[in-house]
Amino acid sequence: MNTRKTLQLLNAYESRNVTFVDPDGGWPIVWAKAKGSHVWDVEGRKYLDLTAAFGVAAAGHANPAVVRAGQKQMATLLHAMGDVHPHSLKAELARELSRVTFGRWASGIGARASGKTIFCNSGFEAVEAALKTAFLATSKSRVVAFEGGYHGLGYGALNTTHRSHFRDPFRRQLREFADFVPFPDQVGPAALRLGAESQRDSAHLESVSSDDASSGLTDIEAALVKLLKRADVGAVLVEPMQARGGIRIPPPEFLRVLRKRCDEFGALLIVDEIYTGFGRTGRMFGCEHSGVVPDVICLGKALTGGFPMSACVGRADVMDRAWPVSNGEAIHTSTFLGHPVGCAMALAQLKELKRLKLSERSAKLGKVLLAELGRLSAKTLSLQVRGSGLMAGLELSHADGSPATAESLRIIKRLLHGGFIFLPEGEHANVIGFTPPLTISESDLLRSVNALANALRTVDT
Repeated sequence: MNTRKTLQLLNAYESRNVTFVDPDGGWPIVWAKAKGSHVWDVEGRKYLDLTAAFGVAAAGHANPAVVRAGQKQMATLLHAMGDVHPHSLKAELARELSRVTFGRWASGIGARASGKTIFCNSGFEAVEAALKTAFLATSKSRVVAFEGGYHGLGYGALNTTHRSHFRDPFRRQLREFADFVPFPDQVGPAALRLGAESQRDSAHLESVSSDDASSGLTDIEAALVKLLKRADVGAVLVEPMQARGGIRIPPPEFLRVLRKRCDEFGALLIVDEIYTGFGRTGRMFGCEHSGVVPDVICLGKALTGGFPMSACVGRADVMDRAWPVSNGEAIHTSTFLGHPVGCAMALAQLKELKRLKLSERSAKLGKVLLAELGRLSAKTLSLQVRGSGLMAGLELSHADGSPATAESLRIIKRLLHGGFIFLPEGEHANVIGFTPPLTISESDLLRSVNALANALRTVDT
């Protein structure tokens, strides 16, 4: 089925407000297959994927080991019974998630530390399981979240997703139990601001001063403390680095401040690593850049390499304090909880991440990527580069500081027609994001930056 026919069927039978179709026919493409870092559409055209399909394909699209694990499991046990009659792979994966999280962090929280998991299907469900955990553990109903944060669109998670585009249509049905404070931005080489017409001269590379950053973090801490002093705040929910919020990288001190204040006021620190987890930022998990151990971590996307599964993993003592022993009817469950195919693929994916040393590879290639992006220029736009590992972004702004949304979208569309898949990030869609498979070759990564450089030049003509 070709692109035209597929989009016609979607227009006729899929609910509106799901698939955006550009009236000029230039967006979207219809995927047919994917392998490694590449995608082919139904017309047979080949693309380099700089999105890893929303960060999912960390070990590459259709990683052979992950595919084999899924196929083998489908042939033996396609479905089990969630919280009633388990299967062995669910137990194995729960143990493995404990090992890669609280087991690895044990030196910071006690030698016998371990984690306990609630399996879910989508990322927002892991967030909602974490929010329930915090409420049960603390008996406090409110949550502190952050401006620009994205935690999913289910009615629980939507309370903590900041962007009004998602929340406003449903506000009358939300309890709105979250309060928002600003999210700090990184300083130094991870966030270079490149002035228009002078961007190739390293003498013109600017960054926010350390004094400004310190002052900003102090103000955020003050706002946080003011909220935590209220008796009803049971959790602080944060992305260690914001992806959909515009590839925003906070200073390392940020999470340390949150950890300190949560301990002081008896709130749980929940880190949403659904996007940043499993090597994306150059460490296994984004919180490790700060040396901070959370109380609960939310995982998803790259967990399985393509099967819809997520996980809420909490420190064992926290989970035991929150959740009672089952008396035969779980108070939080789902039909597909801990799906056997997802468990098999996740176990294989974790082995591939380790075997291929993808966290280390992400860190190495991320430095190359930031350096190359820092050389880009545009006569009529101001560019800002920021990132960590293979999660990087190029923000486009006008001379007056306003977001260059139209230019960003035009560039991304031009790149798509040239065989490169990018996505816009940030509230104003003016950040061109790089979140490729962690297996991408350095030559392909450099080729994509070169294509972006050429596309930027078209904006100036």
